[in-house]
Amino acid sequence: MVGLFDSIKINSLEIKNRILMAPMATGLAGEQKGEVTDKLIKHYADRAEKTGIIITEHNYIEPVGRLHKGQMGIYSDSLTPGLKKLVKAVQDCGTPIGIQISHAGGVASSSLVGQPPVAPSSIPGGKETPRELTESQIEGLVEKFGQAAERALTAGFDLIEIHGAHGFLLNQFFSPITNKRKDNYGGSLKNRIRFPLQVAKRIREIVGNDFPLEYRLGSVDLTPGGITLEDSEVFAKELVWAGINSINVSGGLCGASPPSLSGEGFFIPQAEAIKKAGKAIVIGGGGITTPEFADKVIKEKRVDMVFIGRAFLKDPKWAANAAKKLKKE
Repeated sequence: MVGLFDSIKINSLEIKNRILMAPMATGLAGEQKGEVTDKLIKHYADRAEKTGIIITEHNYIEPVGRLHKGQMGIYSDSLTPGLKKLVKAVQDCGTPIGIQISHAGGVASSSLVGQPPVAPSSIPGGKETPRELTESQIEGLVEKFGQAAERALTAGFDLIEIHGAHGFLLNQFFSPITNKRKDNYGGSLKNRIRFPLQVAKRIREIVGNDFPLEYRLGSVDLTPGGITLEDSEVFAKELVWAGINSINVSGGLCGASPPSLSGEGFFIPQAEAIKKAGKAIVIGGGGITTPEFADKVIKEKRVDMVFIGRAFLKDPKWAANAAKKLKKE
């Protein structure tokens, strides 16, 4: 029976166990440019022991897509040397590292980015009303995601995760609450997922067939008129066709920790449904704190891997301690 400490492959990448440290914003990058700092490197290296794979916090692909000060950036080649140092520090611990690339879209703030934020539609979603993107601007953003992927390859990351959850730009296009467009990028489900799929396909072209590519899926909005699990089951199949190897299942506009959900593994049911719908490696979690629970959902084949978030913030040695508890030293 396969358990938490059995290995798994995502495309060509062999991972020693099924623990994924989830992307979590630390605010430890450079406040002005988003460069890697020594504190940021230490944060990730401290959590690498016996962790299957670490995924960094969200990296903004262009300045207008920045969410907060201290956020990591991947919008310029000048940031690549720092990213290389981060990669080496984690890989030297025997653990692969992936990078999450993102765009805040309509929840960005003009006070931070110096101009009004952009979004699929000009409706309030964050602190202010964003500008609606034109079709040509959307095409330009596909290329900027691709350029970010090229930098990730140059830096030596083992995996790229595209952030399509938690109310950020790709999620804003997917959700009918934030996408009120009347063109090829709005209305039907097919149109609302067009931009995210274009991003996935472009990145797959850049990284080649063997490189591991992951999508963080905002599977439900938990709001009337929002994304449903049925929508995400369809989307997940299309993501696989677009070249995605693994799907990390979380929340949509409701965020990573919806107040209506509680207990360990509150996104496991959604992940389980996505796993049944497609052929990707599926990662589930949400509030997981104990290795026993994590091991159980793997053994029950509800998900292929688990993501662990806040438990790693509380205990940097969560994975190593989990191995001891489960007697997998």
